[in-house]
Amino acid sequence: MKRVITYGTFDLLHYGHINLLKRAKEHGDYLIVGLSTDEFNWNEKGKKTYFSFEKRKQLLEAIRYVDLVIPENGWDQKVTDIQNYHVDTFVMGNDWEGKFDFLANDTNAEVIYLPRTPEISTSQIKQDLNKHTK
Repeated sequence: MKRVITYGTFDLLHYGHINLLKRAKEHGDYLIVGLSTDEFNWNEKGKKTYFSFEKRKQLLEAIRYVDLVIPENGWDQKVTDIQNYHVDTFVMGNDWEGKFDFLANDTNAEVIYLPRTPEISTSQIKQDLNKHTK
């Protein structure tokens, strides 16, 4: 069984997220999603999510491409996750291009950056919502 892992906040879940998860799953048989915790988002990324970790986890678990959701508590847990879950392929959106290349050497996992769905992002949704509420 080929295992794939990806990470993200997945707040205000949209079709760009679904596209990423679908394409990630195409690289293996079992997709693990490292979901950023509320604390990690706030303390390390400076982001406040609209939905709580538990709600975002529930949404991801309902998606047919996702087999397992695990908490992402920090930047440095990726090597350990890849080893502990016997991951073959690490997948991220291409907005992270090059940032995780070291994982190929540190874990022997293949590192793949997938193109984002160009016309949609959570940031764009938030901007559009702010325009309509003013």
